[in-house]
Amino acid sequence: MPAAGVRPPSHLRVDGIRCGVEAGRLEPFPNAQTRFPVSRGATLRDTCRVTKVVDDPAASALLGAEGPFACEVPNFAPRETQQRMADAVADAIDSRDALVVEAGTGTGKTFAYLVPALLSSKRVIVSTGTRNLQDQLFHRDLPRVLSILGAKADVALLKGRANYLCRYRLQQTIESGQFRSRTQVDDLQKVRAWGARTRTGDRAELIEVPEGSPLWPRVTSTAENCLGTECPLYDDCFVFKARRRAQDADMVVVNHHLLLSDLALKREGFGAILPEAEAYILDEAHQLPELAGQYFSVGVSARQVKELTADALAECAGQPGALALLQPALDSVNEALRKARLAFDTLPKRGAFAQLEADAGAAEALENLGDALADLAGALMGQAERSKGLASVHARCVVLDQRLQRIAGRDGEDEVRWYELSDHGFELSATPLDLAPQLRTLRNATEAAWIHTSATLAVAGHFDHFTRQMGLVDPVTLDLGSPFDYARQALCWLPPGLPEPAARDYTQRVIETVRPVLEASKGRAFLLFTSHRALRLAAELLADAPWPLFVQGTAPRHQLLSDFRDSGNGVLLGAASFWEGVDVAGEALSVVVIDKLPFASPDDPVLQARLDAVRRAGGNPFRDWQIPAAAIALKQGAGRLIRDVHDRGVLVLCDPRIASKSYGKLFLASLPPMPRTRELADVQRFFGDMTA
Repeated sequence: MPAAGVRPPSHLRVDGIRCGVEAGRLEPFPNAQTRFPVSRGATLRDTCRVTKVVDDPAASALLGAEGPFACEVPNFAPRETQQRMADAVADAIDSRDALVVEAGTGTGKTFAYLVPALLSSKRVIVSTGTRNLQDQLFHRDLPRVLSILGAKADVALLKGRANYLCRYRLQQTIESGQFRSRTQVDDLQKVRAWGARTRTGDRAELIEVPEGSPLWPRVTSTAENCLGTECPLYDDCFVFKARRRAQDADMVVVNHHLLLSDLALKREGFGAILPEAEAYILDEAHQLPELAGQYFSVGVSARQVKELTADALAECAGQPGALALLQPALDSVNEALRKARLAFDTLPKRGAFAQLEADAGAAEALENLGDALADLAGALMGQAERSKGLASVHARCVVLDQRLQRIAGRDGEDEVRWYELSDHGFELSATPLDLAPQLRTLRNATEAAWIHTSATLAVAGHFDHFTRQMGLVDPVTLDLGSPFDYARQALCWLPPGLPEPAARDYTQRVIETVRPVLEASKGRAFLLFTSHRALRLAAELLADAPWPLFVQGTAPRHQLLSDFRDSGNGVLLGAASFWEGVDVAGEALSVVVIDKLPFASPDDPVLQARLDAVRRAGGNPFRDWQIPAAAIALKQGAGRLIRDVHDRGVLVLCDPRIASKSYGKLFLASLPPMPRTRELADVQRFFGDMTA
């Protein structure tokens, strides 16, 4: 394997002399001298002037006032925090250290880690929080940095298999001819036409078919139903091609779901998805502890069972006599699944597995489902030799049966069993209580640098909560404040007179309290709630408001945000998914209202088990876990307000506990340093100054 990273650049010198583009290639004018790294052959869009010599080849110097980014990026403002982060990332990569960086909004952390990563000449895996951020990083940020540095690197984008068209399952879907609506038929025609011309198979290319279309699961694969090298279309597999490109790349851009899936496979001793790397950079790292719990869990869902029986039915096509032999067992599984879901209806939507076991009807239904799966596994075993597809379905059935038996067993000291119900399905899981040892073991095995960054990792300047969950022992930490001028740009209002959040009329009082703020701001607000019940009630109370109202659940998230921005004076009501990953810069958003401190739901069985573990270890669950987790969540919500150096706005924290309880000081200390007031007149004056 060739050395990973940027191809060794030539070092030119520019000394106050203009660089020009000749024949699409960067060449120095006669006598020009530069010392920032530039590869001959790099393409630039226009010319630039560097007024001083950049004597320091460090990443921070390249991001400074005399570096190429100041020259090439419109409105680029050199930031000390960005430069400090870049140097810290470079040091961590060189030393293969663990680094934790809180980079406040506006730091420019993407450039701060891409520049040193590309200059390191090491293979790097960059992981982001969502697929949208992954696409933005790969298609926008990375090409820009490479162009400005004049660098060459083999880079690859890799997503989970469910993001790629599966030609085999597309063929099966076409041949089945079974569709529930005309819309699915129309979507299939679009997918079929696109599948014939796409080079990557990345479903993000096909915006004409909605992300939530029920057709996508039928034409993409999962780890359970993929035939792997046994697939007759393996040589033309988009997932295989994408992974092969990633194996040869210097930098691979993934998301946390794929990274954790890879780590989970390595934990089980199976083959890896991602290539070995010398540095891992984890953006939006605050999401990792919760996501890791999902990937290191063992689970069985109604969806998995439904897909198993549907795939078994599809594999019977072309196998004479198979359907007659398997149909009774398939019908038994589907009937047992239906009865189990009906039996679970008497239970809370989410709870400890012991609650399910204590319900005689639910326990019996679950046992019957296990028996039906075992019978189906036996029936499939007799057909497995007839085709690769039937062999795969048999193996999946055995795995689901084994998982169900494990979850139905007794609780271990190191995991918690729980269930969750949806409208038409359910999921049963066993989740480790402490992920730290596993994560630490997997990291140590890589002997690589691990860099964790986000705008919300610290609680009042301390990283203990995050590092403890991640199993990081004595990492290098760096707490960088935002470069924004919060003292001038923002105001925090703590409204007086509100009752305790447990009061029956709390949401009504919150809406009454914030109406004068919305009048002063002329709408242009996010109202963030900790529960969907409060959100729905607030929507009813604001139905007569003079501003356009956008309510989570009434339209897709991206559509609500787009309509909110276009309205210019809208009020958006959102719950969990709007507390982070939402970026609305400019005057369209001038108020963020948070109804309560975002403590996690007390009925979460995994949380309760972890709190019990903290208590058994001699800790204080509220102080050591619940407060830090809520403080980080509050920072995420508050972070929606100021997204640009020109933004101005008011943060409204309604929960009276932030002022009346001793722990309220910790929440306030975790927020950006903005002025605080208890007076509504100050808020009205703030908006009056904005319009003056």
